[in-house]
Amino acid sequence: MAKEGSGNDSAAARRTPAGAAVLREDKTEAIRAAVFAELAAAGFARMSIEGIARRAGVGKTAVYRRWRSKLHLVLDVVSAVAAAGMPTPDTGSLPGDVRMLLEVAARALRHPMASQIVPDLLAEAARSPELAAALKAALHDSQEGVAAAVVARAVERGELPPDVDPRLALDLLTGPLYWRLLVTRDELPKGYLDALSASVVVALGA
Repeated sequence: MAKEGSGNDSAAARRTPAGAAVLREDKTEAIRAAVFAELAAAGFARMSIEGIARRAGVGKTAVYRRWRSKLHLVLDVVSAVAAAGMPTPDTGSLPGDVRMLLEVAARALRHPMASQIVPDLLAEAARSPELAAALKAALHDSQEGVAAAVVARAVERGELPPDVDPRLALDLLTGPLYWRLLVTRDELPKGYLDALSASVVVALGA
């Protein structure tokens, strides 16, 4: 009986690595990276599980074991971006915090993949409530928390009145950059971020 149990234990031990290998983290990360590349190259409507798998160097089954559709795959990737969030600056002054946030946001929106992916996903979100909710979390809700923290610190320092709306702050911070970099596709002229930073601080009531 002992031998029999030992044999079963050995068989289970042999099966465990195989099952674990199916969901290896390196393959998962390769697939996530491939999603960004496919979104930038083909757009959501034309991207396919086959294309993602080919770009990631895995079989289609490796993708389907993790996500049941390309929508759920994109939702997962977008949610991961939301979880990473934008760093909350703490320079000691409102102008310093605003300037740093604008610099980080401009760098992110200038990225070639972001300039292709974000407008495409926003257009697709008009047809997909699930994607719209995920994008709201990634592009708005997570950043609203950062804006709220910046405003709260400025209020504590006496730089802003206590009734400043963090949502207004976020609109002022991101709206002009989104318009310039992703809608009109203009380059930011020299000194633009400094001028925008000063305007935002004045508009918030500092």
